[in-house]
This record gives sequence, C-alpha cells and structure tokens, in this order.
Amino acid sequence: QVQLVESGGGVVQPGGSLRLSCAASRRVFSSNTMAWYRQAPGKQRELVASITRGGSTSYPDSVKGRFTISRDNAKNTVSLQMNSLKPEDTAVYYCNGDLKLYYSSSDYLNYWGQGTQVTVSS
Repeated sequence: QVQLVESGGGVVQPGGSLRLSCAASRRVFSSNTMAWYRQAPGKQRELVASITRGGSTSYPDSVKGRFTISRDNAKNTVSLQMNSLKPEDTAVYYCNGDLKLYYSSSDYLNYWGQGTQVTVSS
C-alpha cells in the first residue's frame, strides 16, 4: 500500500511563511492532479490549491496571491509555499493526489495524507 506523507507544518507568526511538502511513501509510476486541502476546527475540509500534471494551478480567493503550489513530476512530489500567513490560515493541511502505482495499473487512484498542523499565532 502507499500513502502520501506531508512535512513542513509548524507554528508561525502572522505575516510569516511556511513551506509544506508531500511525497508518496514509496516510489510510484506516475501522478496526475495533486492538491492541498485544509480543515480548521469545527469547519469543513476545503481546497487550498491544486495543480495538474501539466502545471495548471487553481486557488480559492482566500489564498490567491499568498500561496503557491508546485510539483516535481519526476519525483511525484508536491509543495505548497505559504506567505503572508494569517491566523485564519490555522488548520490541519492535507495532501491529496491521484497516483498510478505501477506501469500496468489501469487507472489513477486517489490518496490522502494524514495531515500536518499549521498554526498562525503571535
């Protein structure tokens, strides 16, 4: 089995920056659309950023201009650079991705990471 593993969370002051990274727990053949979601206490999980294999990105207005998603197709990894962080960005951040485990696999399957905590507080 394979899972996505996030790293880079932590505590940062308002206005600060953090960079999250995500990789599969073992080597996979290919990845398709990758994304970051977040879930704050008492709220629903929401999409923060997504990126297609070709590099097209999408962001909600709440993070546009502050967050940047990027990927490395050769390594099947995805990162999220978060700048100008606000207290309302505090949440558990989850990596999500469509992975093809083997060359012979018939299709991409969707996987989630276990999440990494980001806390923005003075």
